[in-house]
Amino acid sequence: MASPAPAPTPTPYLVYLPAGAAHVVFLADRVTPLDPHLQLVVSTLDRSRLYHRIKRQLPPGSALLVAPISEAPKFKGMAAGALAACRDLWPPAS
Repeated sequence: MASPAPAPTPTPYLVYLPAGAAHVVFLADRVTPLDPHLQLVVSTLDRSRLYHRIKRQLPPGSALLVAPISEAPKFKGMAAGALAACRDLWPPAS
């Protein structure tokens, strides 16, 4: 009997959405708004699948960026909870 395939590892992505895209539903383990256009999304979907699921929810020609990130980004002035979400994903070195 074959053992079940391991569950996909969640990947953090930086997602840019255009104005008025608050209606987008992410298939994700976690979504943290960084500002009105920028989201930190943790999903088991690969980049292409996540990109296309979001793209189908936007009007044609809308701007969209989906980029995997492997370490905590440097930022300032982002939404409340952004730093805590990043520290949860990438704990500070002791």
